[in-house]
Amino acid sequence: MSPRAARGAGADAAAIAPSPAALYARLYKRYGNLRWWPAKSPYEVMVGAVLTQNTAWRNVEKAVARFADRLSPQFVEAAREADLAEIIRPAGFFNQKAAYLKTLTAWFARYAYSVSAVQAAPLPKLRAELLALRGIGKETADSILLYAFEFPVFVIDAYTLRLLSRLTASAVPFRYDEAQAFFAAGLDASLYNNAHAVIVANAKDHCRAKPSCAGCPLADMCGTGRAADVKGVERYSRRRGTPRKKPEYGSDH
Repeated sequence: MSPRAARGAGADAAAIAPSPAALYARLYKRYGNLRWWPAKSPYEVMVGAVLTQNTAWRNVEKAVARFADRLSPQFVEAAREADLAEIIRPAGFFNQKAAYLKTLTAWFARYAYSVSAVQAAPLPKLRAELLALRGIGKETADSILLYAFEFPVFVIDAYTLRLLSRLTASAVPFRYDEAQAFFAAGLDASLYNNAHAVIVANAKDHCRAKPSCAGCPLADMCGTGRAADVKGVERYSRRRGTPRKKPEYGSDH
């Protein structure tokens, strides 16, 4: 049996994780509507989706600010790649990302830089086109489709994959497609935007590389959070010399 199959229900996250709706309800109560993605135009979202690869968002903001009022597909199309790389230097990997922006902008030019023209095309066609571009992976493509063009595509990133693994206490990483199917099946498409945003917010507050489960709104729904709580009780019991007892939890999903 493969490690993935041994996880239980194969790759079916729905069999072992709280429902997406229950997760979102908890996270929304804590974080509200985060109004993500912060951008002045759909094209700025596209640029940001490329620049945020392998860097912190604060570096993306610095790079975008260096465009001043020049950030447009026409400017990027006309700019020399070396000049573009210098503008986006704060985002890191600037030579690669300049090439990626050129390629992405050339794709947008096929739709005459028209948001409505892109929105009129079939989603599967658009996603396939984006994934065929150099430097555009699933997360970047889906971020562009959801946040720039308002297509019903749930974005999966490292934070989301980490959350699923922690919720299920799984040692086997979830794949992009299975995680996407899990959230898409359990949430209304109108919530995809903010659902991804609140997952990211909670990951930065609690579900970090080293988890900080105390105060996490998902702690009692989460395998990792429950385990952390039990360990805390056991440490307290050892200090006090009292019998060890696991806390009881009711179902929240």
